[in-house]
Amino acid sequence: MLKKIFISAILLLAVTCFILSLLKGNNSSKPVLPTSSYVAVININGTITTGEEDGGLLETSGTGTSSETLMKEIRAAAEDKSVKALLLRINSPGGSVTAAEETGRELARFKESSGKPIVASMGDMGASAAYWLAACQSDKIYADASTLTGSIGVYMPYMNTEELFKKIGVSSGKIKSGVHKDILSPDRQMTPEERVIMQKMVDEMFDQFVTTVATGRKMSPEQVRKLADGRVYTGKQARELGLVDEIGNYYDALAATGKLAGLGDKPLVKSPAVKKRWDFIFNAQLKDLLKQAVTEVLQGQVKQGPATLQVKG
Repeated sequence: MLKKIFISAILLLAVTCFILSLLKGNNSSKPVLPTSSYVAVININGTITTGEEDGGLLETSGTGTSSETLMKEIRAAAEDKSVKALLLRINSPGGSVTAAEETGRELARFKESSGKPIVASMGDMGASAAYWLAACQSDKIYADASTLTGSIGVYMPYMNTEELFKKIGVSSGKIKSGVHKDILSPDRQMTPEERVIMQKMVDEMFDQFVTTVATGRKMSPEQVRKLADGRVYTGKQARELGLVDEIGNYYDALAATGKLAGLGDKPLVKSPAVKKRWDFIFNAQLKDLLKQAVTEVLQGQVKQGPATLQVKG
């Protein structure tokens, strides 16, 4: 009896997963828009990282944004003929230079292939790599007066625990193929030559950041460098310095986007479906576990023979 109940429960969960997989991507609380023209809203929240979100069972939404996700959303908008403009809704302290670079390249492709407007709207923060994305291709940048933005710069952190290791009697050694293979190792001091190497890397990425902002904001590199000492600015300060165009909230930015796209100041919007709890509970990993469990139970029943399938009252 217990085996039958267990098998029924497993099969029920498997069927539920299958049904939900068919509905995946259409679980947004927003209704399907009966229009052929709209503004695509792309949300950039939390730390911006390279790669793809793993969608694991214990993953929670809102912890960050991956460049893979952003690139897919931008490409989908570019291929959708009904998209008339992009609105980047940003609430991020920044993140990876590489993530900003590859996402920025997709924004450039969108602009070059379609000529459609891009507007950025900042919430609490739009700093560092997030400002990179706001500045690189946007026709207009909106920020609240209290938004923290700017932070134009690059840094590469490292830690030296050599003295701590000595105090607790821990020593380390390594066999390496080249003198700089363990550069930034925490168990030894960085050499002067290595510092020069790393500084050149940071300077190269910083030059790229400055060029991106200068081109996007139609400023000279010299003007940008004067503002690019790594500090953050309030939205009001950034407006005065030319780093943003207007002070306003999301709806102000949306109205401006609609006007630029010829859709009026109250355009309809469409954004990628927000992941909900079903996506995290009934994901591919759990489906694999259920499939494996069902297979094992059925195989066990076959090995035991038909008699074991009989249920006595």
